[in-house]
Amino acid sequence: MSHELRTPLNSLLILAQLLAQNPTRNLTAKQVEYAGIIHSAGSDLLQLINDILDLSKVEAGKMDIHPERVDLHQLLDYVEATFRPMTTQKSLDFTVTTAPDAPADLLTDDSRLRQILRNLLSNAVKFTERGGVELRIERASDAEVPAGLLHRGGTMAFRVRDTGIGIPEQQLESVFGAFQQADGTTSRKYGGTGLGLSITREIAQLLGGAVTAESTPGQGSTFTLHLPVNHADFEERPGPLPVAARAAGYELPEPRRGSGPGATAGARPRQARRLLVIEERPNGLLSLVAESAERDLVPRRAGVGSGVGVGSGSGSGEETGVQVVGATSSREAAAVLASGPFHCVVLELDMADGEAMRFLDALDGDPAFGSLPVLAHDNPRLDTGRERALRERAASRRVELLSSLDELRERIVLHLSADRPGEAAAPVDGRAQAERAPRTSDGDLTGRTVLVVDDDARNLFALSGILELHGMRVLHAEDGRKGIETLTRNPGIDLILMDVMMPELDGYAATEEIRRMPAHAGLPIIAVTAKAMPGDREKSLAAGASDYVTKPVDAGDLMDRVRHWLTAPGGLHEGPAAR
Repeated sequence: MSHELRTPLNSLLILAQLLAQNPTRNLTAKQVEYAGIIHSAGSDLLQLINDILDLSKVEAGKMDIHPERVDLHQLLDYVEATFRPMTTQKSLDFTVTTAPDAPADLLTDDSRLRQILRNLLSNAVKFTERGGVELRIERASDAEVPAGLLHRGGTMAFRVRDTGIGIPEQQLESVFGAFQQADGTTSRKYGGTGLGLSITREIAQLLGGAVTAESTPGQGSTFTLHLPVNHADFEERPGPLPVAARAAGYELPEPRRGSGPGATAGARPRQARRLLVIEERPNGLLSLVAESAERDLVPRRAGVGSGVGVGSGSGSGEETGVQVVGATSSREAAAVLASGPFHCVVLELDMADGEAMRFLDALDGDPAFGSLPVLAHDNPRLDTGRERALRERAASRRVELLSSLDELRERIVLHLSADRPGEAAAPVDGRAQAERAPRTSDGDLTGRTVLVVDDDARNLFALSGILELHGMRVLHAEDGRKGIETLTRNPGIDLILMDVMMPELDGYAATEEIRRMPAHAGLPIIAVTAKAMPGDREKSLAAGASDYVTKPVDAGDLMDRVRHWLTAPGGLHEGPAAR
């Protein structure tokens, strides 16, 4: 099922992405926009497929739960980073608060808890046009906890309140059914599949909790997740917080503590950290991102249960030792820079009248700012000339072009965590680098030969387009048996992309046969599959694959892996055992 649903999307998303990038610059702006819409629609379809598969896994008892200690502070950071930009865009108030008696952590599945909150908060934002959205975390009273959920240690209530359209009382229960919304008109006006709440309730039950709802039409709704602080069926795993929370990409470096009894006596003193945000509108979106990053550096001496709203950061820098300074023009920014040293600059590239380029030109003319890092928020619709000029500056590594707000936030925190300006490590996001890097960066891949083994002609065409764009020579085979024959006839093949599900001889068996051939025992083989069930990656690696990617294939991620196996020291022909 997963294979049949995801495989058609693979070529659709890849080819749409290639068209939207317009590498040969022969498409009009409108055609590029069309390609972007196709990619966006395909991504929405992928989300629908993921929702359906999630629901089917829950109903079939195939969804695994991985309990761990979940730090509420990190959870709130994730919520803030994810939904603050969404509510800002709709001009909605957004508050996240915890009660003073809230525990510091919960024993539950971090990724599933985040999935539930994503669904509830996404619905709240989607169905609210005026007013605001609130997440309140507090202990639930025994009287309100659904029957059967009273647990030793108590129950937490995650309340998501909104001032949206509301739901009639007679339809409150039906919205938890699969493919259900309050009525037919909401499906047409607001979109969505009606799967989110159904999945949310099922996952909550797996976590030992429950979801309840209260609503008044025209006034808003409150959805409450009741979750035990400690679940009797979950074995507590001692030790540090597992990496599962970090896999979502939102956990950032621990804040550096100041001097005190626990500080190292000989530690080098940290310079005062100052961040300059240059954007057209005062206190705009980039300022919000910077303030969110600043809060990650707040010492946690007050704990999670301080009762302070996370969304109410003042940006004063008194608690963090960080000062965020705003500017709305290149002239104002120059005056601010003259007032003292800064750790880095956040720059909005799409400012009117070329202000961003004017600021960068001024920096180039002053050697005193030669090492000042600039984090530039990239607009994908920049015209060709401006884009070329910015890429040339980015090649100097002083200007980092960042199109993702999450990535921008991470880089801000990394720079502010450094002891001195310019000491932050260079970005390691391979996908972003691949998108920003000039074509000459793939010189090591030019002329390399890749064998693509896939029984779907659309995937062969799409994958070939990605590889050929990077100057690589591509050979094709329609199944595992023909792939082995092609490999035998072409001993100069440098890497294989191997589909898993194929007729005649599948990818697992073909990989095993290749590994038994002494001449190709160490040949890099990347398994490409639409299967995403637990154990698929391990099965591919056990068969002898060097790496594993799932469909729909992300072009940047795929090229990162190809680049790793062909250009990294020891990467070529080091074999799966080295992984």
